[in-house]
Amino acid sequence: MAARVDHLVIGAASLEQGVAWAEATLGVTPGPGGEHPLMGTHNRLLRIATVDYPRAYLEIIAVQPGQSPQQGKRWFDLDAEAVRDTLRQGGPRLLHYVASVPDVRAAVAALQGVGLDRGNVVQASRMTARGLLEWQITIRPDGQRLLDGTLPTLIEWGATHPAAGMGESGVTLHALLAQHPQAAQLRSAHEAIGLERLQVRQGPANLCATLDTPRGRVQLESGGL
Repeated sequence: MAARVDHLVIGAASLEQGVAWAEATLGVTPGPGGEHPLMGTHNRLLRIATVDYPRAYLEIIAVQPGQSPQQGKRWFDLDAEAVRDTLRQGGPRLLHYVASVPDVRAAVAALQGVGLDRGNVVQASRMTARGLLEWQITIRPDGQRLLDGTLPTLIEWGATHPAAGMGESGVTLHALLAQHPQAAQLRSAHEAIGLERLQVRQGPANLCATLDTPRGRVQLESGGL
């Protein structure tokens, strides 16, 4: 098992607010994304890859107006009242991250071995200018991220990875840190799926991403949301 940080998830009350946040905070306008009919969400994307995080990107995601999830709750706790209220009142925020794995079902089983239910493996896809993008992703029926967003959602990409179609943005991921009161369990989970390049600390729940941007070094934090 060899998991990698795949992408950061920035939640926003609306996609327009998410774009404005990126321009003000990171100094760049995110590229195009797409729609997720399965979850009733849509996104914009930004490449943040480096040698240490070779296919990493940043996803700004929001509930798509007039659309509902086809089953269960929306992913990344986007239907949770506390999350929706915080994004509406405080603006876009780092919510979560996704880790890519070569075999998502094996990775789910590995997490079950340390007492964590990452959810069902769901097949998803969307059309892009470069063709059909396909992936398998873990989604819990209750939409929960688990461990306050510090436990990654798992994804197994098909033949094409979206970062391949993204130009350089001028923003790169310098470091990613997960802090949680249950740090020992979180470390065990990361070891079970072979996740590297992510530091874990004991303390109040927080996910912290450090980015190098046209506006200088920027830290994004979940603040335990």
